[in-house]
Amino acid sequence: MDIKTAAQSFATLGHPDRLAVFRLLMRFAPRGVRPTEMAEVLKLKQNTLSHHLADLASSGLVRAERQGRSLFYSVDLDRAEAILGYLALDVGRARPDLVSPLLSAAREAPMQSSGFNVLFICSGNSARSIFAEALLRDLGKGRFHAFSAGTRPGTALNPFALEVLGRNGHATADLRAKHIGEFQQQGAAVMDFVFTVCDAAAAEECPPWPGQPITGHWGLPDPVRATGTDAEKALVFAQTYAALRRRIAAFVELPFAELNRLTLQTRIDGIGADAPNVQKG
Repeated sequence: MDIKTAAQSFATLGHPDRLAVFRLLMRFAPRGVRPTEMAEVLKLKQNTLSHHLADLASSGLVRAERQGRSLFYSVDLDRAEAILGYLALDVGRARPDLVSPLLSAAREAPMQSSGFNVLFICSGNSARSIFAEALLRDLGKGRFHAFSAGTRPGTALNPFALEVLGRNGHATADLRAKHIGEFQQQGAAVMDFVFTVCDAAAAEECPPWPGQPITGHWGLPDPVRATGTDAEKALVFAQTYAALRRRIAAFVELPFAELNRLTLQTRIDGIGADAPNVQKG
């Protein structure tokens, strides 16, 4: 990256709101986000957000893609990599005391093949993240320690979710709704993977997780919002369970012992990029 392009990128990110937009999109990367959803999370007016997105796009930091009637914005990961590389290698002169701590995790040997701590986060921890916890616990066959939590306090397990889990042979007696704060306390288990399974959780401003876990966004529509008869609601919960089962089945089959962090991140992003057949409420 040349100095002129770098200066333009830094100038664009120098505005607090534009930096907030960029950070939000990074939490969803490589997926895109609708402007209406960004405006709601960041509490920005639509016209103000449009100006910020236009500036970010003109600097090459984000890209827009139309899907049907909706426009989705996502981070240009190549440009993001170039900016980080410019800071570390050009400005930082590749000093080992600056660069080595950043690259150690990415260059490390392939991960162990079992014993991973995996946390699934949702807004309420009542359905989607509970599905994921139970699925990984059972499909992982002892190779994973599965946890789930919600960003919203005071929630309870959804009865439709419990019914789907029971019907599919999962034990539910030890499942409970938990707040994310349980896993951010001193002495909590250090996570190897942290997945968000709803867009609201991905948009939350959470502090970095200890231990530099690999993260992924596997967002699905909230089945709790399904409307209609009980049978129609139950169908949406079953579809959500099936979508998560496909993703977690693919996750547990990854050859962890053969993949470094960079390759593993790419594979996890690919699992989350499938288009689930789930009705929206």
